[in-house]
Amino acid sequence: MEKSYKEIMPKITTFIFDVDGVLTNGVVTIFPGGEMVRNMNIKDGYALKTAVKAGYNVCIISGGTNEAVRKRFKVLGITNVYLGAQNKMIQFNEFIKLHNIQPEHILYMGDDIPDYPVMKKVGLPCCPKDAAPEIQEIATYISHKKGGAGCVRDVIEQVLKVQDKWNGQFDAKYD
Repeated sequence: MEKSYKEIMPKITTFIFDVDGVLTNGVVTIFPGGEMVRNMNIKDGYALKTAVKAGYNVCIISGGTNEAVRKRFKVLGITNVYLGAQNKMIQFNEFIKLHNIQPEHILYMGDDIPDYPVMKKVGLPCCPKDAAPEIQEIATYISHKKGGAGCVRDVIEQVLKVQDKWNGQFDAKYD
């Protein structure tokens, strides 16, 4: 019998997120000069920073290559940021080996086909409610929030609450 997401959450030590479609709504605005701009939810940022301050491993693995994305995560205290990931399993394997993390202790949130292989390897595969059907099929938890609309906050807050680490004691400032 498969475990429910509530049974897995107490064992989570690590969060890994895709960017486009998870931390953003998947829409990219392209300016006349070619610069691409994404919008991120400030509440997701608060949750990410809170998770870092609470001692969780937090990692970003994205196929995108925009360095402004890396800067945003650096402000939040996230140092494990992999951009330009064409095969996310490579970065996933590098990250878990570097930090000696067991896959069953990882929550991974993705929204589309490039996330599929990693999601099949982790303890708690999650996705936003507007993820691709193939991703929803393998997700143990589907957030009630869409990508870029608080789905990251949703899963982080749930894990931290289950582990009694969500109550503002970390003084994580909105950034």
